[in-house]
Amino acid sequence: MLEGCKTAQERWGGVHEIIDRWLEQRRQLVEMWVYLRDRGEFTPTDTPKIQNLCEMMIDYVSAGHFTVYEQLAREAKEFHDDGAVTLLGQLLPLIEESTQVVIEFNDKYDTKAHCNAQLEALPFSLQAMTVMMMERFQYEDQLIRELHEAHSEKSA
Repeated sequence: MLEGCKTAQERWGGVHEIIDRWLEQRRQLVEMWVYLRDRGEFTPTDTPKIQNLCEMMIDYVSAGHFTVYEQLAREAKEFHDDGAVTLLGQLLPLIEESTQVVIEFNDKYDTKAHCNAQLEALPFSLQAMTVMMMERFQYEDQLIRELHEAHSEKSA
C-alpha cells in the first residue's frame, strides 16, 4: 500500500509543478494584458511591450497544449472510468478555438511593422481577446479541477 502511494505521488506529483508553473505564466500574462489594456492609446514606443504580450500568449498556449493538457490526458486515461476522457473531449475543442484566435492576434501584432500598422485597432483587439481568454481560463480551470484534482485525491 505504501508503495502504491509512493508510485502515485511519483507519477502525479510532477504534474502539480507543471500546472503551478503554467498558472504562474498565466498570472504574468494577465498582468501584461491589464497593463496594456488600461493604456488606452498606443504609440510606436509601445511596440516592444505588445510584442512581449504576443510572445507570452504563444508561450502560454503552447505550454497548455504540449505539456499541461498532455499530462491531464494521461491522468484521464489512467482513471478512464470517471468520465474524465469525455470531459477532456468536450473542453479541448473549445480551448482549441481560442488558440486559433491567439495565433491570429499574434500574426497581427508580432512584428514591429505589423504592430505599428495596427495600433489604432489594438484597444479593440485587446478587449476581444480579454473576453475570449477569460472563457479559455474557465475551461482550463475546469480541466484542472475536474481531472487533476479529482485524480490526485483518488491516487492519494
